[in-house]
Amino acid sequence: MRKTAEWSVIFLIGAAAYSMLEILWRGYTHWSMTLTGGVCFLVLYALHIYGRWIPFLSRCIIGALAITAAEFTAGCIVNLYLGWEVWDYSDVPLNILGQICPLYSLLWCGLCALSSPLCRRLAKSLISDKNTDSSCNSTKSVI
Repeated sequence: MRKTAEWSVIFLIGAAAYSMLEILWRGYTHWSMTLTGGVCFLVLYALHIYGRWIPFLSRCIIGALAITAAEFTAGCIVNLYLGWEVWDYSDVPLNILGQICPLYSLLWCGLCALSSPLCRRLAKSLISDKNTDSSCNSTKSVI
């Protein structure tokens, strides 16, 4: 149950942060991007916490590729399939189907670098809360 709470908190932080970034960047967002942001931050959290053996730059590149893949998937669904026209990068050089472009992938790499310390702090906070709770319930056997 605690793991579900941890991942829910991470999802909500990512959803809120992604929405705020998008509002700052282009002035508005869409609920589908809120969900996408939550999923992306879950991936980054897992990558930075459980993939610490992966070199930092590689983690940032993997994270950027994961975000780009999530954006492409979301874009294909909401823009191309459903026709909601949430965004269109058709005017940006080297775009793919108007859904993703290299410029944003590069920006996602920077975002991944910035998210690493945040992920570590969140994990430490969530883990220390767990340890505090479990230490109160532990008993030592005395022989």
